[in-house]
Amino acid sequence: MKRKRTVAAAPDAVWDLVSDPYHLPRWWPQVQRVEEVTGDAWTKVLRTPRGKTVRADYTRVEWQPPRRIVWRQEVEESPFEAILDEAVTTIALEDAGEAETQVELSATQELHGRYRFGGFMLRRATKRQLDEALDGIEQAVGEP
Repeated sequence: MKRKRTVAAAPDAVWDLVSDPYHLPRWWPQVQRVEEVTGDAWTKVLRTPRGKTVRADYTRVEWQPPRRIVWRQEVEESPFEAILDEAVTTIALEDAGEAETQVELSATQELHGRYRFGGFMLRRATKRQLDEALDGIEQAVGEP
């Protein structure tokens, strides 16, 4: 699943936002805070719509400043292990003119076991999540 949007901010400003895990609560949906940040790994603390807190561990697997970053959710031995085999997020930035950046977010998710039959629901939820993340980026870099 891919979503693109042109944001009214310079690529460096967008890169500073999306490349720092500590900024995730400012723009990524449902992230309350980020903990245990080390060089290439961190933990997102998420709040579900029902108010429950869930922790999700991530590892950065690709880093091409200031244009591309890829992270993988560590699903083994996590609450997501029963549902997902793999979850990878890619953020790609491209200069789109005077103080504008084209942001492309993509999510690759492979469902586990019987959950594979719910792919249409996952695609819909992923599309919504990526759109909300793009909204968050626009708001965080000052787009009204």
